[in-house]
Amino acid sequence: MDFRKTSLVLLMSAMLPAGATLAADNSVLVYCSEASPESFNPQIASSGPSFVASSQVLYNRLVTFRESDNLPIPSLATGWKISPDGKTYIFTLRQGVKFNSNKFFTPRRDFNADDVIFSVLRQKDADHPYHKVSQATYEYFNDVGLGSLIQDVKKIDDYHVQFSLTKPDASFLADWGMDFASILSAEYADAMLKAGTPERVDTDPIGTGPYNLQEYKVDSIIRYQANPHYWQGDVPTKRLIFSITPNVSTRLAKLEKNECQIIPAPSPVNFDQIKNNKDLALHSVDGMSVGYLAFNTAKKPFDNVLVRQALNYAVDKKAIVDAVFLGSGTVAKSPIPPNMLGFDKDLADYPYDPAKARALLKQAGFEKGFTTDLWSMPVQRPYNPNSRRIAEMIQSDWAKVGVTAKIVTYEWGEYLAGIRKGEHSTALFGWMSDNGDPDNFANTLLGCDSVKSGSNAAFWCDKQYDALIQQAKIISDPAQRAALYKQAQQVFHQQAPWVPLANGKTFYATRSNVTGYSVSLNGSDFSKAKLN
Repeated sequence: MDFRKTSLVLLMSAMLPAGATLAADNSVLVYCSEASPESFNPQIASSGPSFVASSQVLYNRLVTFRESDNLPIPSLATGWKISPDGKTYIFTLRQGVKFNSNKFFTPRRDFNADDVIFSVLRQKDADHPYHKVSQATYEYFNDVGLGSLIQDVKKIDDYHVQFSLTKPDASFLADWGMDFASILSAEYADAMLKAGTPERVDTDPIGTGPYNLQEYKVDSIIRYQANPHYWQGDVPTKRLIFSITPNVSTRLAKLEKNECQIIPAPSPVNFDQIKNNKDLALHSVDGMSVGYLAFNTAKKPFDNVLVRQALNYAVDKKAIVDAVFLGSGTVAKSPIPPNMLGFDKDLADYPYDPAKARALLKQAGFEKGFTTDLWSMPVQRPYNPNSRRIAEMIQSDWAKVGVTAKIVTYEWGEYLAGIRKGEHSTALFGWMSDNGDPDNFANTLLGCDSVKSGSNAAFWCDKQYDALIQQAKIISDPAQRAALYKQAQQVFHQQAPWVPLANGKTFYATRSNVTGYSVSLNGSDFSKAKLN
């Protein structure tokens, strides 16, 4: 018996009026999620499926992003003022925004400055009473450098908050549209701390978003209910269900049977199957993403730049993109996506050259090759629609130059934790833009500070590279920033901490009667989704 399928049908049927059928009830929308969330607090999560299930459903942030150009626009903040020296930001907060409630707590006040202060200081202040709750590490907050960048944050009044920075930072405003910047309820946190159950803030969330969390069955189902007081207006779909379905083929089968109405990341091999089904629709969004294989440069032999260069020459990236992406991606050569400020279109790439690879391995002292592990992601993402197949193709390419790669994989949460700890030797990984700024790639994925936080899967810290990207952060002029990022990409190419593989589009599929659902830099937006 398929327990997940049976549980989903029983749960949904129990939610329907007597005599109604599942297909006839347009108030219930089912999304087949790729994986279980690590947490319902996006401050302490780090994966896309976690953010979809938390920040993009339950919370809001101070700013969001305009779809036309990805620039920050108001959300929970209605506006902001920036001092001439770029070191002071004053946000004006939206009034009349109500928090959701749950069985443990009912808010007595609207969103205000206290909630912003709490949401910042929990992540920044090591002495804050919530800082160590849920064994949180605040990876994203630290990856973008906010711990050291924010000198002080203070409440001016209930609807004005002032940030004082240690230095100008061109990406600071956009950072407040990222998932980790979701605003939590300080009033709820205070109540749970007094009750001796502070971890409920993370497991039983309360936010200002379009939905409330109703129920979570690990690795099975998440059930949400529409927020009746949502500040952006009524949500058309009153009940939202996440059916956790890691297998890409199973997700498509559920979509075809109308057991779910939206699926993320369908496999490119199924695109024609979706297009040819009149009951389904395939959608794509030009994304800012990069898929790559990271070398753990803290481990031998990957501390040797000649080995890293050799294995770049040994990978036939075009063959991988042609075979796996099937038109949904292009060959990557940089950590910065092609449609982003600072991308160096003239950057050289490593051509497929096994003879050159063997020569470099011989020069590095590995004429007879070596054996390594190759971590393969257990989930499908736009930058890697079939990790196992990509791993097998890399394995085959490396075997031709004498390198034996053992493919291993783990559950997604374990995979992420293992990479943060540096347990891998090589690993397939990737990134999708959180805020439209090149710092979100160049620094978050490869900066020296990101080695400590764990988002630098290569554990690579190059002083020349780091100096360039840190300088680019404090300059507001786009042309000057772009020039610095181009210099940094030259260092990246020479040092080869990755094999950049592909820049992918974001694809998702829906039933044909789904309207209003969208995917953008803001993530998945269910707030306008409905069944017609």
